[in-house]
Amino acid sequence: MSEVAARETQRAQIAARLNRLPITGLHRYLVAVVGLATFFDLYDLFLASTVSTVLHKDFGASSAALKPLLASAFVGAFIGAITLGRLADRLGRRNAFLFTLSVYSVFTLIGAFSTNIWMLVICRFIAGIGIGGELPLADAYLADLLPARWRGAATAWAYTVGFCGVPVAGFLARGLAGVSPLGLAGWRWMFIIGGVGAVIVWALRSGLPESPRWLVAVGRGDEAERVVRRFEERAGESLPEPVVSAVPEGRVSARSLLRPPWLSRTVMLYVFQILQAFGYYGFGTLVPIVLVSKGFSVTGSLTYFALTTLGYPIGSALSIPIIERMQRKWLIVAGAIGMALFGLLFGFASSPAAIVAFGFCYTAISNLFSNAFHTYQGELFPTLVRATAAGSAYSLSRLATAAMPYLLLTALAAWGAGGMFAVVAGAMVLLVIDVAVLGPNTTRRALEEISGG
Repeated sequence: MSEVAARETQRAQIAARLNRLPITGLHRYLVAVVGLATFFDLYDLFLASTVSTVLHKDFGASSAALKPLLASAFVGAFIGAITLGRLADRLGRRNAFLFTLSVYSVFTLIGAFSTNIWMLVICRFIAGIGIGGELPLADAYLADLLPARWRGAATAWAYTVGFCGVPVAGFLARGLAGVSPLGLAGWRWMFIIGGVGAVIVWALRSGLPESPRWLVAVGRGDEAERVVRRFEERAGESLPEPVVSAVPEGRVSARSLLRPPWLSRTVMLYVFQILQAFGYYGFGTLVPIVLVSKGFSVTGSLTYFALTTLGYPIGSALSIPIIERMQRKWLIVAGAIGMALFGLLFGFASSPAAIVAFGFCYTAISNLFSNAFHTYQGELFPTLVRATAAGSAYSLSRLATAAMPYLLLTALAAWGAGGMFAVVAGAMVLLVIDVAVLGPNTTRRALEEISGG
């Protein structure tokens, strides 16, 4: 048997053994650690929106200066997503994970001690490079290691832990606004908390196993075998015989993403990521500014925003019993429709009760949407380009999100909150068409079957 044929046979056997596993304690550990890492990533991504409203006082920041502050982390995230995904496919998921957390934690801590807004912008940009690589890497890593029948639900659990970071950022901003514990302004403590938390997660993550699918794909079959045996020993019970798929992944490279049979999926995912930034991050990063434009005080806007962010973990938790019972692509479509509807209702709402109610519904439905697409983008491509595909597509959403302050704040100034959310709704309609027409079905299918076309 040739070396290539032997590797392909081992790849199929490794995949079958991973898919027959029940959820073990080791699975739960890696889901929890990935969840904690996404907690601080998402905490940080929503940090700028909460602190931007108080930087007028500390740095005398003008509205024009707030735009690059809001955009800087997302520009960095664009670079991180497009480069670190490729790093993960070349050097391994675990090594790339440790690198992303190192970059994020160091520059978030430095940013806490910024002496002017431009130093903070630079620190946010470099920290964003680490953040940009994190979420697509998490999607690829979880897809690699989780059994097919549990892949969606376990990924949803990880993101439910992660999305608790958004209300934590919101309520911390509300509690620390206007106070200076130990002589440091409250917003500086928010960055310190994020950086220290990431260091703790880095220590936990150093014990994670490497992806056996990736190991066997790069010819490190003995290491892949040891990782799979570790999972099988944790199962602690009689396992069914593995059902070995004969579907080959074949030779793939980053260029393969732009050729059939992957081209239609690549186009679908790239268009999706540009459009989802309008709905998902357009809301989360700009709501405090939108509320101030409606005439609410800074303190009031932070309070209402914090209450709406409770929908993020609650909506994420609601996705857990649904995500394996409904095709991922149709759950994404349903979520996008819900975001368009509740965004318009939020945009035209004027009373605090309506603002909180519609904002909560928006964030809850957006995380049904988010968990579905994070699982989905990790399922669509072969092992050797999985992180590259997810990262390069996700980088476009970071770039689009960096443009959000310039696009949506301009719409807000011209047409008000209702007009701004009409723009968001239009983007969601285009997204629905894109996924409905070009997206394949993936729920409960083995990765090798999906990547076999």
